[in-house]
Amino acid sequence: MTRRPLLEGDLNPDPVGQFDAWFREAREAGIELAEAMALATASAEGAPSVRMVLLKGFDEHGFVFYTGLESRKARDLAENTRAALLFYWSLLGRQVRVEGAVTPVARSEAEAYFATRPRGSQVGAWASRQSEPLASRDQLEAAARAMTARFEGGAVPLPARWGGYRLLPDHYEFWQHRDDRLHDRLAFGQTGAGRWRLERLAP
Repeated sequence: MTRRPLLEGDLNPDPVGQFDAWFREAREAGIELAEAMALATASAEGAPSVRMVLLKGFDEHGFVFYTGLESRKARDLAENTRAALLFYWSLLGRQVRVEGAVTPVARSEAEAYFATRPRGSQVGAWASRQSEPLASRDQLEAAARAMTARFEGGAVPLPARWGGYRLLPDHYEFWQHRDDRLHDRLAFGQTGAGRWRLERLAP
């Protein structure tokens, strides 16, 4: 496990660039599903919910993920646009926390991504009404068979109830494991006009 110090001078002054460096190192280290991230949302009443999703892209405009637009996470985001992400790469002794406001991606962007998904996943998006109660597993599998037959021989279009979201960060935290629980925590907070303030937090 990595235990070298994480010093302020080690960080890219642009937190997106710093995330990109750590993300590439996680992939190069052979970490399975380095793009897996916990997504935390909350309802209008403040009831929290968290689940694992996959990062599908990131840049200066934010972090993108896709999901059912009728799912619990989508209902939360319709009521409360604030959300948080957590990446944890145990092999490297690192985690990254990202917080910010979430907006839907453009339909055209969702269509372009959906076209790259395996056909089985495309059909599954049509068959599953995400987060809705099911009478049985058989009900889900029957829906999948019906959708497979419906689209046989042709392309599977993007369902109206499926799409993507983009979280635009206003806070990052880079955490590095150190011995004796004296971990390094360096946080970026947005100060406006594209500027960031860096500060060290107690572990």
